[in-house]
Amino acid sequence: MSMMSFDAAKAALLASASPVADTETIDLAEAFGRALAVDMVSPLTVPPFSNAAMDGYALRAADVATPGVRLPVSQRVAAGDVAKPLQAGTAARIFTGAHVPEGADTVVMQEDCVQDGDTVMINAQPPAGQWVRLAGSDIQAGQVILKTGARLSAAALGLAASVGIHQVSVRRRLRVAIFFTGSELTMPGQPLAPGHIYNSNRYVMRGFFADLGAEIIDLGIISDNFEATKDALRCAAQEADIIVTSGGMSEGEEDHVTAAVKAEGRIDVWKIASKPGKPLAFGVVNSGNRDGNRQATFIGLPGNPVSVWSGLLTLVAPFLRRCQGYAVIEPAPLQLRADFSYTVKGNRLEFVRVRRNAEGGLDIYPTQDSSIISSAVWADGIAALPAGTKVGAGDTVTYLPGPGIQP
Repeated sequence: MSMMSFDAAKAALLASASPVADTETIDLAEAFGRALAVDMVSPLTVPPFSNAAMDGYALRAADVATPGVRLPVSQRVAAGDVAKPLQAGTAARIFTGAHVPEGADTVVMQEDCVQDGDTVMINAQPPAGQWVRLAGSDIQAGQVILKTGARLSAAALGLAASVGIHQVSVRRRLRVAIFFTGSELTMPGQPLAPGHIYNSNRYVMRGFFADLGAEIIDLGIISDNFEATKDALRCAAQEADIIVTSGGMSEGEEDHVTAAVKAEGRIDVWKIASKPGKPLAFGVVNSGNRDGNRQATFIGLPGNPVSVWSGLLTLVAPFLRRCQGYAVIEPAPLQLRADFSYTVKGNRLEFVRVRRNAEGGLDIYPTQDSSIISSAVWADGIAALPAGTKVGAGDTVTYLPGPGIQP
C-alpha cells in the first residue's frame, strides 16, 4: 500500500467521525470540559436590573449642569437592596452592583464627589449612562447563550450559572481503549531486564485522553503474538468506542497489529507521508459478540514515543473532539517566524518540535529523533514543514499549538 498524504489521511479520518449519540443530564459542577448536547437558552435577562458599575452617587445627569453642584442625599443603596424611585434634584449613595434607582440615569464615582452630612458636592459633570450597567445589556431572556457542541469551559460554566442553570445536557464521554504491544516493554517500578525498556507511551496516551475528557480502558501491555493481539482487539471492541494502540505497526515478523486488525475488522489507511508517524493506521474492529456485533474505530500509532505524541496531537485529538461532539475540534494554526534553519529531507511532511521564544519567533529542538521524549516536554508545539522545505531564519512557518491548548 502506497503512502497517503497527511492531509488526505486526516480528511479521511475526520470524515469517518460521528459524534456519540448518547446524552446525559448532569449537574453543572460536574460538567467541565464536556460537549453541550443542546442549545443552552437563558431563562432570564442579565443583568435583571440596572446596577452601578462603581461606588459613588446615582443621580440625574440633568441635575448637574456644572461641576460643584450640591445635592441632598435621599437614600443609601447597597448591593442586595431594592432602591426607591429617585426624587428629582437629589442623589443616592450607591455601591458597586447595587440597584440604580428609577429616575437616575448616571453614576458619579465617589472620587469625584465630596459628601458633607446629608448633602454631596458633585465635582464632575457626568454624561447620562456613565457607570450604569443597563438591565439586559448582557443577555436577554430566551437568548441562546451557548450553542450545541460548545465545550463547557470554566467561563462557559460561569455563564450558565449566571442565568441560574444548574443542570446541563451533554454528550456522554467517549470510551477509549488503549494497549501497547512489545514483549520488551516493562512497567515503571519493575526491574528492567536486559533488552527491555520502560513503557512511556502508556503515560503519554493516558495523559492525552484524560485531557480530552475520555473514559480510558487500559488493557496494558500485549505480547508480540498474533492471537493475543486479536484477543485484545476483540475485548476492547466490546466496550470501547475507539481503540488506540502503540507499537507493532511496521512489517516485521514481530509486528502483528495490522494483521490482527485485518483479521478482526479492516484497515482503511496505513502508512502516512508524515514524519514522525509514517506507520500509522486506522480502520474498524469488530467485537465478535454473540449478542450482537458492535464496532470500534481503530487507530494504530507507531512505537516511538514522539511518534505517539505527534500522532495524538495532529490526528487523534481532533478526531476525538469531533466524536465527542465539539463544534471546534482543534486550535487554529499560527504563522510564526522561524528563528532557526532546517532542511526537510525525503518526501514526507515533517513535524518538528519547536517552542515560542520571547521575541515572538520559534526555536527548534536540536535533535529531532522520534525516540527522544524529552523533546516533547521541551516543545510547546510543532512546526509543519512540507517535503523538500528549506527553512531559513526569518522565514514564516506553520505552527500548531501543543497539547493542553483547547480549541
